[in-house]
Amino acid sequence: MSRTIFCTYLQREAEGQDFQLYPGELGARIFREISKPAWQEWMTKQTMLINEKKLSMMNPEDRKVLEQEMINFLFEGKDVHIEGYTPPAQ
Repeated sequence: MSRTIFCTYLQREAEGQDFQLYPGELGARIFREISKPAWQEWMTKQTMLINEKKLSMMNPEDRKVLEQEMINFLFEGKDVHIEGYTPPAQ
């Protein structure tokens, strides 16, 4: 049973997550406001960030950096800047 939400990132109605994917209040906000397609976009960016910046999920500082990038990307309309990466032309 899928649910439809108004996605803050996409600025339109879209399919919501099946369950909360991230802990805490931020996770609850993501569950309420971020659609599956938007989360998939973030997952791609997150993987690129982790690889490029050699982030470790065991390191609390790295997790903080990633969380801030996620907030910027999902809620504040800021794209993730990745060195040497040029997005494909639309």
